[in-house]
Amino acid sequence: MNRYLAQTDVELITSLREDDSQAFAEIYQRYWQKLLAIAYHHSKDKIIAEEIVQEVFIGLWNRRNELHIDKLSAYLATAVKLSVFKQYVRQKRRNQIKEETADPLLTSWDEEKIYSRFLQQHINGIVDVLPEKCRLVFRLSREEGLSIPEVAQRMGIAEKTAEAHLTKALKVLKLRLNRPYLWVLILAYILLS
Repeated sequence: MNRYLAQTDVELITSLREDDSQAFAEIYQRYWQKLLAIAYHHSKDKIIAEEIVQEVFIGLWNRRNELHIDKLSAYLATAVKLSVFKQYVRQKRRNQIKEETADPLLTSWDEEKIYSRFLQQHINGIVDVLPEKCRLVFRLSREEGLSIPEVAQRMGIAEKTAEAHLTKALKVLKLRLNRPYLWVLILAYILLS
């Protein structure tokens, strides 16, 4: 008999933190159907619901050593709902970009302008998920053109702190923009426009 079947969620989380893949498998077996139902209820799309549940479980495994979960079922349900919301926001942004590019004035843009607009939308999406102060420092510095001392003064923080937030934002952007699939998306977007 599988010893994990009799374990409580708390025991499974403890085992999961110790890199126990069997505990993870038991958590998956215990919750995947419920999470799929939640994801489908909110997304109304079976494929998207399956992808969301898969992403939630991948995230659980990848962050197993960092997580402090009191109630596993509530944590997983919240993670699914949050992922559905993120999917909704991404889809809304895609639709907005499609509508904007369907405008006759925009369809006359050359490829560089389309690429630039797509890249700016992608950067905005990355900046939107940065921590609040990091996002604010980035926007004040890059969008409003303020210097580090001006940013620090406006936010009421030390210059070193403002500099650290900006450095963090730029690192995140560099990492996210340096992904090979991004260039495939951009090329596909340009070709399909």
